[in-house]
Amino acid sequence: STITTLYDDIRAIIINTRNTIYKAVNTGILEANWKIGRRIVEEEQAAQNTTKGINDLAEKLSVEFGRGFDARELRRYRQFYLLFPKWDALRPELTWTHYRTLIRVENERARLYYMNEAALQNWS
Repeated sequence: STITTLYDDIRAIIINTRNTIYKAVNTGILEANWKIGRRIVEEEQAAQNTTKGINDLAEKLSVEFGRGFDARELRRYRQFYLLFPKWDALRPELTWTHYRTLIRVENERARLYYMNEAALQNWS
């Protein structure tokens, strides 16, 4: 019937739009975290006392932006950049949660294997 076709068409539009939005937000989060990590590494290469610097930075960012910018998380962003220095090599189908798990994998070959498997197998 016409109402069923209309429903199916609108349902498809809603699902496609949600998927597009999800991908854009996810990519934005990954890119921001990667760029923050890169900036921290660049600053560390120019300065000596990085622990105090990260702690001071975390304090200022947390006041303005809230959770997600404490010293521990800033160190994660730094590690993210150090382990994945090429933006183009990241798997956009993976989320920040995936990458937070991957940065704990010390063996590089294992980390890359899990990164690719998570993307190919749609691991949550």
